[in-house]
Amino acid sequence: MAIAESKLTAQGQTSVPAEIRRRLGLGPGSTLEWDEEDDKIVVRRAGRYSSEDIHRAIFGDKRPEHHTIEEMDEGIRRSIRKKYGRR
Repeated sequence: MAIAESKLTAQGQTSVPAEIRRRLGLGPGSTLEWDEEDDKIVVRRAGRYSSEDIHRAIFGDKRPEHHTIEEMDEGIRRSIRKKYGRR
């Protein structure tokens, strides 16, 4: 038996029932993924990625170098001087 139902409008739009929104933690701006599995179409909340997931995707398992606050401040100063300094 289905959890919930929704109708399709003439413009091809549908509403996500309140019970489904609550179960999936959906709100305004949430993204849904539509996937085909065998003879079914599955709709799910799009995955959420942490900053660690993104770092791992870009750099692999290489651990970032640790820097002190002073080193980071100096790096920011150098970058700003380089970008906005008079030539």
